[in-house]
Amino acid sequence: MNQHIRTIAILGAGAVGSYLVMGLSDKYKENLWVIADGERKDRLAKNGLNINDKVYSLHVKTPAEAHGVDLLFVCTKYTQLRDSLPDIETITGEHTMVVSLLNGVDSEELIGRRIGMEHMIYSLIRIASHRIGNSIHFSLPKGYNGIYIGIPNQPASQDPRLAAIAEIFADTPVTLHLSDDILLDMWDKFGLNVSRNLPQAILGVGIGVYDDSIYADAIMRRMRHEVVLVANAKGIPLTDEFKAAKWLPSQRYSTLQDLDAHRHTEIDMFSGALIRMGKEVGVECPYNEMTYNLIKALEEKNDGKFDY
Repeated sequence: MNQHIRTIAILGAGAVGSYLVMGLSDKYKENLWVIADGERKDRLAKNGLNINDKVYSLHVKTPAEAHGVDLLFVCTKYTQLRDSLPDIETITGEHTMVVSLLNGVDSEELIGRRIGMEHMIYSLIRIASHRIGNSIHFSLPKGYNGIYIGIPNQPASQDPRLAAIAEIFADTPVTLHLSDDILLDMWDKFGLNVSRNLPQAILGVGIGVYDDSIYADAIMRRMRHEVVLVANAKGIPLTDEFKAAKWLPSQRYSTLQDLDAHRHTEIDMFSGALIRMGKEVGVECPYNEMTYNLIKALEEKNDGKFDY
């Protein structure tokens, strides 16, 4: 596997892809590619991306044109991942490393089954973003936030590929963490997303609700506990403890942003995946089952299936 990274591709030009474009454009210039084809390729090449009210010009390539890139970041929505697998396979060459920055805990396996797990670098990303008009806005994360990469059951220092990826972010605005326990870090974020992302989406309020309502807080904690039970059954030592972080009370996570915009959510990646994994290990997840059905019903409402 190539340990010197000269070319980088980004599949998915939403918030996460935009974060990478903003962070790496100055350093990699024409060697940073955004993947698209057809009308979307033409539009991205013409208009670029508006990030924090600055327009970034893009070098756009089709999957075939990007074949053999040294490092591929997968930044699609979970709902688009299965349809994107043929493009990921086309892009991936013998020495391509693939980093999936999707939420959830199963995208690496989904991609790896298609292209080979030897290409996969496990990862997660912690950033907060929102859209104002046609511009994606986020603050550059420091400390706890940023990108995490690692290899399961292996210290980060033992894999030279991780050092090569760390090098691409040196002297850029992107914060990178090398994780010695990437599966625990991924499940911790998964637990955060399931427990804090989903109840607020049903209630339609900012995350300050968990401080102001004992009832919302109780639901959040039961949602997290179900994640802990499934993780522990899979041998991952997740606990009920939340890591400290600063949040604005008005902050709306991705699921609520999707519902606000009448888009389908990533609930299948959150409660849907947890319910499936719970059945595999014999753990019931009743709070997540109720949440899954409620958010699916809200999607149907947004689709106009009922409006009474």
